Amino acid sequence: MTDGIDEFTHRRVHSRDRGRVFACMTTATDLAHFWGPVGTHTPLANIVVDLRPGGRFETTMVNDEDGTEHRMRAVYIDIDPPSTLSWRDIDSGVLTTITFIDLGDDRTEVVTHQSGLPPRYRTPQARAGWQTSLDRFARYVSELPA
Repeated sequence: MTDGIDEFTHRRVHSRDRGRVFACMTTATDLAHFWGPVGTHTPLANIVVDLRPGGRFETTMVNDEDGTEHRMRAVYIDIDPPSTLSWRDIDSGVLTTITFIDLGDDRTEVVTHQSGLPPRYRTPQARAGWQTSLDRFARYVSELPA
């Protein structure tokens, strides 16, 4: 993981082929299994994936303890299956770009880069929450049939 003042980059290798890993990030039924930090869940009915440049990407995470909701509204910027996916958050302006690198032997390196992070997303708590989201994704991908 590397951090700049207003950016965040995370790299992780998954033992699944690139097409399947890309699909996990772009299919609502997959996203419902891992989207959000530990202590939240995102019901399938709360996910919109209009996978095209200019299309909507929306999720509403639900806090497991008190039921409060956190909505994320974004617009897809770049979609190049299965290598690149990016979206811009409508409310914060954060740009998220995910690159899926085929390492061979059904292994994929996923590089997640966020830029334009406002101060509230730079706190240790926000970074820890984002890390648990990435951990949930890794666990979900590792449990997929080979």
